[in-house]
Amino acid sequence: MKIKAFLTAVSAAAMLAAGGAAAEQVKIGIAAEPYPPFASPDSAGNWVGWEIEVIEAVCAAAELDCVITPVAWDGIIPSLTGQQIDAIMASMSITEERLKTIDFSDAYYNTPAVIVADKSIDIEPTPESLAGKIIGIQASTIHQAYAQEYFKDAELKVYQTQDEANQDLFAGRIDATQADSIAMADFVNSDNGSCCEIKGAVADDPAILGRGVGAGVRKGDTELLEALNKGIAAILADGTHEKITEGYFTTSIY
Repeated sequence: MKIKAFLTAVSAAAMLAAGGAAAEQVKIGIAAEPYPPFASPDSAGNWVGWEIEVIEAVCAAAELDCVITPVAWDGIIPSLTGQQIDAIMASMSITEERLKTIDFSDAYYNTPAVIVADKSIDIEPTPESLAGKIIGIQASTIHQAYAQEYFKDAELKVYQTQDEANQDLFAGRIDATQADSIAMADFVNSDNGSCCEIKGAVADDPAILGRGVGAGVRKGDTELLEALNKGIAAILADGTHEKITEGYFTTSIY
């Protein structure tokens, strides 16, 4: 009887160990640089924001044990391909160029790229209007790629974070900046951004600006990709995505 009890205990322990292996954590990479209202650390150092809540909801729906893992934006794709993280959910647009290196889930939000400038300056979001102007752009983004292609007659000033570009716009050191419309709406409604306004959306170019924002995974990681797609579809279908969005924005961003 004692031998039987011992073997039963060993078998149970093995099953628990197997279950633990199955519940291995999935490291979700986000940009270490604050990007409100999508993701930024609060006073206690906890990451909060629309995208953080979406990550948590997607992982819960997909039954994934996820852990938020901040990574410097300009090294986030190498961190994924180098297996330091398992997926990227950091407002990364799905572009043909990035699809050469990683795979993407279905889109979980999509907003236009806009030009923001001081209210007193008459600027339109066109190459002709921005010629000769100084435009602040965040490094390694679709906005940098777009500005380099379309605003060749402007002077481009590249920043590591969008917040740095916003600060220089407020200080008058640049004439305009290009970024995501939702992020810039948050800026122009802040005290520092009260100087400025959204001048309009740039002309769409899906090849550069992408097909919305998705979760990036390593090439061939179909199991995780399918799980994330399942989670995204679930929160869109049951209203969770809309409920989270209502806490941050006045309109749909999907």
